[in-house]
Amino acid sequence: MNVKQISLGPLGTNCYILHQDGKGLIIDPGAEANKVTQYLNEEKIQPLAILLTHAHFDHIGAIEELRSQYKLEVYLHEAEHDWLKDPMLNGSQLFGVTEPIRANAAEKALVPGGLSIGNFTFTVRHTPGHSPGSVSFLFEDEGFVIAGDTLFQGGIGRTDLPQGNGEELLTSIKTHLLSLSGDTVVYPGHGPQTTVEREKQTNPFF
Repeated sequence: MNVKQISLGPLGTNCYILHQDGKGLIIDPGAEANKVTQYLNEEKIQPLAILLTHAHFDHIGAIEELRSQYKLEVYLHEAEHDWLKDPMLNGSQLFGVTEPIRANAAEKALVPGGLSIGNFTFTVRHTPGHSPGSVSFLFEDEGFVIAGDTLFQGGIGRTDLPQGNGEELLTSIKTHLLSLSGDTVVYPGHGPQTTVEREKQTNPFF
């Protein structure tokens, strides 16, 4: 499986395009839909769905354009379905974004457990704390996890936004991420990739 990381928007949100055999998944298209479509066109990838680790504005800004262009369904944990259309909850109004972000409701609700979309099979892990509906996508056979804004190289997600919870975040990370094999690659919502073992050994929060 190929993992393409594209930094999007003013906050440098990591959008991931996972693809194999000409099919792909788009994860967290936060802005600049043109950069996503350019890569899809260059690699001749047919996207199958948009997956969201959570619904903060810097992770959802391009979903409407991509959903419309490719006729895609959006997957999001049900705890944040209202956030897509509410600029206060998704943070775009709090951070003074020029045009507050509103998007249509997600078509699919992510629930913990196994999920298959086309030729992609993975596990959804509910990892709240940064936000109540934060999830991580574990591709165990491929040896990586898409962790959103839960765990970063040398850091963890912020918890001072609406419905954030620091204790819950630490519990999520310890239970669902640091419990993985040490060589599991962690792809975060911002910044460079890391590994579970590296964060166990060097992350100051643990």
